[in-house]
Formats: sequence, structure tokens, C-alpha cells
Amino acid sequence: MNKQIKMTLDTLIGLIGLFLVWECLYYVIAHPVIPNPIKTLHLFIQLFPVLLPHIFSSLSRILSAILISVLIGVPLGIWIGASKWANQLLSPLLYLIYPIPKVAFLPVFMLLFGLGDASKISLVVWIIVFQLILSVRDGINQINPSYYKVMRMIHASHWQTFIYLLYPAILPQIISGLRVCIGIAVASLFFAENYATQYGLGYYIMNAWSVIDYPQMFCGILALCVLGFLLFKLIDLLERLLTPWSKSA
Repeated sequence: MNKQIKMTLDTLIGLIGLFLVWECLYYVIAHPVIPNPIKTLHLFIQLFPVLLPHIFSSLSRILSAILISVLIGVPLGIWIGASKWANQLLSPLLYLIYPIPKVAFLPVFMLLFGLGDASKISLVVWIIVFQLILSVRDGINQINPSYYKVMRMIHASHWQTFIYLLYPAILPQIISGLRVCIGIAVASLFFAENYATQYGLGYYIMNAWSVIDYPQMFCGILALCVLGFLLFKLIDLLERLLTPWSKSA
């Protein structure tokens, strides 16, 4: 209970700090591009029914991309981490591809998958799946080799080795990788939603900017902040449920 109260207080302190910084920028910059925070918050509450379809559209795309990335990245990461020849073959390829600015591939995905959600989800998957692969691979590599000897000594099957050794080792790495992926996914989706769509927070923010409606633009930014915050809280909940042995849980 004390931990929950501390987390709630930390969240409130963060919100108060955010609005204090916003209030200072509003008075110091004194430009319409930085609207009044109190009035914007009131407008956000009024516009929330209008923002909901955009929030759900962005949320569905992010969750779809994360799910696909987990289904691809976790098995690949386990394979690369557990197999020496796979590590020697694929790790250099990952190191070459990972630093590339992958948002530049959006036109490629549009040509391959069309202008709908498939191209946007594919772009986000292409951006975040490498983070998951490397996180899982590193989790496998950190396992003490003597643990494998113990599993062989007790004649554990491959499935038992996975459940009792690999799974506890890689799950915290997956959770950490997902935390990083959420920020990257939200940022990349914002870029992708500027093209060929009428729903999504990226579209809403840029549309408000194009008609010089800065309060509505900031309402979209606030909605994006709320979306990211809820996703991070979801990851925290998964961590407490799936990794009770973790110190951070």
C-alpha cells in the first residue's frame, strides 16, 4: 500500500512539475504557440470525446506493432542468444541495421502495404523489433554457463530448460526492452500518422498545427502524453505480475 501511495505521489509531483514548467514557458515566451495551460486543460476535457477515436486508433496501432514485434523478436533473440553460429551470423547484421534511421523506410512500406494501417504498423515493427531481439539475446548471454550444466545433470528437457532457466532470465529483459520500445513506437507512429489517415493523434496534432489552432494542437500533445503514460503503467503492471522476483517489481 505504501508503495502505491508513493507511486501516486510521484505521479502527482510529475504532473505539477509539468504544468509549472508549462506556465513559466507561457509567460516567458509570451507567444500564441504556447497556450495557457489551465485553459488548454479545460479545452482538453471538453474535446476528450473528439479525441477518443484518435487515441484508440493510435493505441490499436501501437499495441498491434508491439505484439507483432514480440512474436518476431523474442524467438529470434532466443535463437541468436542460444546458438553460437546464429549469433556469429546475425549479430553483425543487427549491428549494421539497428542504427539506420528507419522512418526513412515509410515510403517503402506504403508502396508494399498500401496507405492504410498495415504500412504504419509495419514501420513501427521495423523500428522496434531490433531492440527486442537485442534485449532477449543479451538476457540469454548473461546466464551463467554453470546453470546449463545443472539442467543437463538433472536431465531437464528443452522445455523444462526454457521454463525454469531461459524464461526467468529473458523476461526482465523483455520488459526493459518494451519500456524503450514504447517511447520509440509513439514517436515513430506520430510521424507515420501524418500521411494518408484521418484518425490518430499524429494526424490530429498536425492538422491543428496546419490551421494554426495551437490550443487544440496542445490538446493532442496532452492526449499523446496520456497514451504514453498509460502504456508505461501497463508495462509496470505486467512486470509486477510476471516478474515478482524482480527488485523493480
